[in-house]
Amino acid sequence: MTYVITDACVGVKEASCVAVCPVDCIGPLPGSPEFDSAEQLYINPAECIDCQSCAVACPVDACYPEDELPPEWSGAQQSNADYFAQGITSRPS
Repeated sequence: MTYVITDACVGVKEASCVAVCPVDCIGPLPGSPEFDSAEQLYINPAECIDCQSCAVACPVDACYPEDELPPEWSGAQQSNADYFAQGITSRPS
C-alpha cells in the first residue's frame, strides 16, 4: 500500500511532508525547477513505504492511504503515479 497526496495540497505545497519522508519519495522537491510549476506535491507509489510520516506532518490533511481516499479525491492515486511516470524523480540528482 502507498500514501497519496490529494488535491487538498493544490496551491499549498507547504512541504512538511518532504522533510519527514524517510525514503525521499515525495516531489517535486522545494528548490527544484519543477517545484514552482507543479500545482501540488506527489508521492511516488513505487517508493512509498507506508510509514504515515507524511500524513502526520501535513498541515492541510492532504495525505491518505490509497485504500482510504475520500470519494471526492479518488483520482489522486492516478495523478500521483502519473507525475512520476513522466520520469521525474523525487530524489535530487
